[in-house]
Amino acid sequence: MIEFIGPARFSHWDKDGMPVGTRVALPLVQIAATSIDQTANTRDMIRGMLAESPAEEHYGLDIGKGLIQFRTGRPGRIEPVTSSSRGLEGARPTMVICDETHHWVESNAGVYVWETLDRNVRKTSGAGSRLIETTNAHNPAENSVAQRTYEAMLAGTSSLLYDCVEASGDIDLNDPEAVMAGLREAYADAHWVDLDGILTAIQDPRTPAAVAYRFYLNKIQETADTWIEKAIWDSLAEEDDPLLPREQIALGFDGSVRNDATCLVASRLRDGKLFLLGLWEDDGRPGWEVDAIAVDARVHEVFKKYRVEWMMADPYYWQTTVNQWAMEYGDKVVYEFPTNRDRPMVEAIERFHTDAHGMGQALKHDGNRDLARHIANCRTRETRTGYVLQKESQRSKKKIDGAIAAILAHEARAEALADGRLRKRKKMLGL
Repeated sequence: MIEFIGPARFSHWDKDGMPVGTRVALPLVQIAATSIDQTANTRDMIRGMLAESPAEEHYGLDIGKGLIQFRTGRPGRIEPVTSSSRGLEGARPTMVICDETHHWVESNAGVYVWETLDRNVRKTSGAGSRLIETTNAHNPAENSVAQRTYEAMLAGTSSLLYDCVEASGDIDLNDPEAVMAGLREAYADAHWVDLDGILTAIQDPRTPAAVAYRFYLNKIQETADTWIEKAIWDSLAEEDDPLLPREQIALGFDGSVRNDATCLVASRLRDGKLFLLGLWEDDGRPGWEVDAIAVDARVHEVFKKYRVEWMMADPYYWQTTVNQWAMEYGDKVVYEFPTNRDRPMVEAIERFHTDAHGMGQALKHDGNRDLARHIANCRTRETRTGYVLQKESQRSKKKIDGAIAAILAHEARAEALADGRLRKRKKMLGL
């Protein structure tokens, strides 16, 4: 409404050095959504505030069910637009309001609509034209317009203001006090919202956790593409019984050079318990690279301190180093496991997932928060051979390398057990 009839553009500076606004000469405000029904949410609020208000007579407004324009015939209007709107391409809007862009995906032409509207606005952006998105937290698996805008913000795109108030930290949905604190944070000064009612809705077993996080706590959250739910992973924690020197272990190694993380994870042979033994993670500094010398030194330290029966290492970026480890510790101990081979990786992922849900061999962990974070960041993607893991998006800064290393360690343990190495060690120790 301000864009349509208010002083929404800069005019001049007054004598006190304050900016003075002026009305838009040819205001064209477009309320955009993927369907006409969806635009009604915004249109009805505008009509409700303008109808029978002083502004209706003062500005001579013609308030229809679809269009809002001037009775005098003066150019300008507020109109709904969707992918089926004629003349969508080539219009010259002064403001576009894109509503609920977490629902704007390729399958409903939402991406097409946004790209067209964005082009239109950019043609007159020098005169102050702008585009606004309103959205809930997006689903990272859908590649919606909201997700694209979020990723553009992370990439540092200029001329983009991203303003978001969300509940911070990890919130246990079974903890009413923690949920209420998160709701107060997310809804901020929206005093008219019934937080008690929302708390009841969140605790209703019919409300999926992802819905509670995204639509009530405004936290970007996975849905069906979650690999291992946080509650399942937390239930596998066993903080006592630490890893002791000379214990038999299997190792998983996933390395990178820059941007991603390099991880070394151990799986203890006797009980399948996981331990994060090394993590070198991009700290955000320009030009960051992993300290390859420190990584190599840590691997040698682990071989010296524990009885490493089997090691699986992804050779990508680390081919020479992995070859050197195999030469030093034997090619019957150090094995290459390229994680970009779908079928073997699918099988390893499935084994880990099955065991984590208590349907196979033992799987535990020591409660390490970094490993838990990497596990939680994993998203699944279906291939012809099964599910593989990926980050929530290509540009995401949420790492999953610790999870990959854990999968390789778990797979290495399975190979070591199948080869009878645990029994061999017990016999040698006289147990």
